Amino acid sequence: MKYEKIQGPKGVREYLPPESAAFEWARNQLIAPAKAAGYQLMELPVFEDTNLFTRGVGESTDVVSKEMYTFEDRGGRSITLRPEGTAGVMRAVIEQNLDRGQLPVKVWYSGQFFRAERPQAGRYRQFYQVGIEAIGLDDPAIDAEVIAIADQGFKNLGLKNYRLEITSLGDAQSRAAHRVDLMAFIKKMSLDEATAQRAEINPLRLFDDKRPEMQAAMSKAPLLLDYLSESSRKSFEQVQSYLRAMNIAFDVNPRMVRGLDYYTGTTFEFVHSDLGAQSGIGGGGRYDGLMEILGGQSLSGIGFGLGVDRALLAAIAEKSLPAQDFTSDLFLIPLGESAMQVSLTTAQELRDAGIRTEIAFGDRALKGAMKAADKSGARYVVVLGDSELSSGEVDLKRMSDGVITSVKITQLRDQLRQALSL
Repeated sequence: MKYEKIQGPKGVREYLPPESAAFEWARNQLIAPAKAAGYQLMELPVFEDTNLFTRGVGESTDVVSKEMYTFEDRGGRSITLRPEGTAGVMRAVIEQNLDRGQLPVKVWYSGQFFRAERPQAGRYRQFYQVGIEAIGLDDPAIDAEVIAIADQGFKNLGLKNYRLEITSLGDAQSRAAHRVDLMAFIKKMSLDEATAQRAEINPLRLFDDKRPEMQAAMSKAPLLLDYLSESSRKSFEQVQSYLRAMNIAFDVNPRMVRGLDYYTGTTFEFVHSDLGAQSGIGGGGRYDGLMEILGGQSLSGIGFGLGVDRALLAAIAEKSLPAQDFTSDLFLIPLGESAMQVSLTTAQELRDAGIRTEIAFGDRALKGAMKAADKSGARYVVVLGDSELSSGEVDLKRMSDGVITSVKITQLRDQLRQALSL
């Protein structure tokens, strides 16, 4: 019987060697600033109770209304693959009582997220993010730190062609005053039924409508920045002051509306000029009230999600990726069963010492094994046969120039550590 090939799911970006090394590098560079700032890892499920997202993210959002992967499990429970990270983090913080300890709770996470979108370059149905959350304090300095951590992550990738846009979505008082005038403006517009329903739930969503006719219609709509309460205005000014002190350039975008309903106060987005339509490489903001909506106490929080896929595309566009070719330190070529046993134990010892060691498997001939060693990019090669086992010495060949050094097998680790400056 001849079986048909099974294709991977549509809209999923896979990272295979050697490109996967670049993906790993980009992800690690984005995570590094959070670790340096004292944020700790949180690993969470990739699926949650659907109510977590419908309640936390907002029913007016495209994420909830159009893009979630939702299914019923064997127990009849409605389950959704996570479309974003903040709601899951908040659920875990509440459930595990982390908010009852030292504040702020500072965590980072990374992994796959899922949205049923129309696939295109930089927009996938399974995508990768790095995120952080700082929960428990309402302090403009934390807002500035969170933005600075994201900015440093992109700088770590060598990116230059991006800009930071910030705004404030105000507090409850600010939004209530703005909503009155915004709804009065919207009622004069001719809207289709779906858009009208979305506006009724959250009128700010209309600022995020990408249709040209809607953007034109909303061009004269009242802006939330003009309705900020005194405390919201002072907080936003303080955030800007901190960013200037840290030499982080930004533009204030009064029309910015993030795609999730829980955002309040400081809100931000990083946009890259070389990525076309999918220009957003990361963003986030404050979410006062989210913890309370999810059944916890009334605590503030702020965080971000950075797109690893798009950040990698940006690094490729700017040609800032370092060489990512995998290179072994040593390629061992055993000739015979006894040599293979010694090679396995020697490789184990060398790897424990931080020396990247490969072995030629498959009982291949010496000529073929040397070709494999050369193709692997290994810095050194050792052939281990009966004569080497008898003498206890091997020839350590440096592949860059062919120089050979005779080394006792028992001293191979020290010799390589010295040669590799480990």
